[in-house]
Amino acid sequence: MPKIKMKSHSGAKKRFKQTGTGKFKYQKTFKRHLLTKRSTKRKRHLRAGGYVCDSFHHQVVAMLPYGT
Repeated sequence: MPKIKMKSHSGAKKRFKQTGTGKFKYQKTFKRHLLTKRSTKRKRHLRAGGYVCDSFHHQVVAMLPYGT
């Protein structure tokens, strides 16, 4: 029997990208719609991406076994 491949999590593939050092970067949430009620400062800070913290790193690795 052939070896069964692991599947990557489809949602995680769209949300995370792996850097050269092995960290995972992502875009902040709450920046899609209903932006008129949010302050300019809040929207400006949401532009910057974020990195997955160390305590959640193993969960993203489990969802993306082959990297991105």
